[in-house]
Amino acid sequence: MTEIEIGRAKRARRAFAFDDVAIVPSRRTRDPEEVSIDWQIDAYRFELPILAAPMDSVMSPATAIEFGRFGGLGVLNLEGLWTRYEDPEPLLEEVSGLRGAEATARMQEIYTEPVRGELIVERLREVREAGVTVAGSLSPQRTREFAKTVVDAGVDMFVIRGTTVSAEHVSSQAEPLNLKEFIYELDVPVVVGGCATHQAALHLMRTGAAGVLVGFGGGAAHTTRTVLGVAVPMASAVADVAAARRDYLDESGGRYVHVIADGSIGKSGDIAKAIACGADAVMVGSPLARATDAPGRGFHWGGEAHHSDLPRGERVQFETVGTLEEILFGPSRVADGTMNLVGALKRAMATTGYSELKEFQRVEVVVAG
Repeated sequence: MTEIEIGRAKRARRAFAFDDVAIVPSRRTRDPEEVSIDWQIDAYRFELPILAAPMDSVMSPATAIEFGRFGGLGVLNLEGLWTRYEDPEPLLEEVSGLRGAEATARMQEIYTEPVRGELIVERLREVREAGVTVAGSLSPQRTREFAKTVVDAGVDMFVIRGTTVSAEHVSSQAEPLNLKEFIYELDVPVVVGGCATHQAALHLMRTGAAGVLVGFGGGAAHTTRTVLGVAVPMASAVADVAAARRDYLDESGGRYVHVIADGSIGKSGDIAKAIACGADAVMVGSPLARATDAPGRGFHWGGEAHHSDLPRGERVQFETVGTLEEILFGPSRVADGTMNLVGALKRAMATTGYSELKEFQRVEVVVAG
């Protein structure tokens, strides 16, 4: 790939965001009703290639159950308010009423309450008893402490999610998590990330992960780009990691690792573009935070927003547009891509003549503008 000279001492390659690319129609079209967007990872099959992000503003046990019944995978944040408090509803109400600069400081206070193992067990039990696939997420820093609790509680899929996760974390202060040994010892499929480069993704795939999350610093509630200066435009990141998936498939003799785009997906068109760039599925937060029945009550934030030392996120307010069901399946009352996400993805595939997600990954894209 051609590099650009930033200055005499530094060169860089050009990278593209979802807004920079567009999907090209083909010679064939088909009816949206003939399109299948089923997706399978390990032994679990889903009607929607969408994972709900493990964020307190998006997923509670109740919304994880509802999302699962709709055919997606709701991932619970196992370090969130639901595993720190018996009843977090009054705190969620308080967070929605905070104004301006007080929000970060108060959220830091609220999240100082320790995570309780018995609440992790209770929340996962609620989801499991509803009969949907159970998924929970921990940060790399908390994985060693609570992983056994999570697996013993009957989780179906385990997500290790951080701003950036590597297979070669170096620390002189504490023993780092050996992802390869850890994943090998677990009896459940593990999804791990984020990452944004071919090499980092390849190393994560070699740990035995069932899927890798692509992206960091790109979410609506993240300020990682501003605070740390770290970000990779998502269209290029997804395409690079999809190339790592192909290379690892050859290297491993046929082991397929799923690529899940996690960041900069705010509208229905971004979902289609993520899959067109090579993703198998997407993890979304902000589109679901717009639901009238979302726990955040119109506000959206992630774990970075209340980091005790260096907050790298903010509490974002959205205009709610409809119920979770309406956001997923319509009918849409707006023309901005915030409702009927599933219908839009099916129509994008039908317009370009594709009937399966794996086929749609081969659709032609162009750099727009």
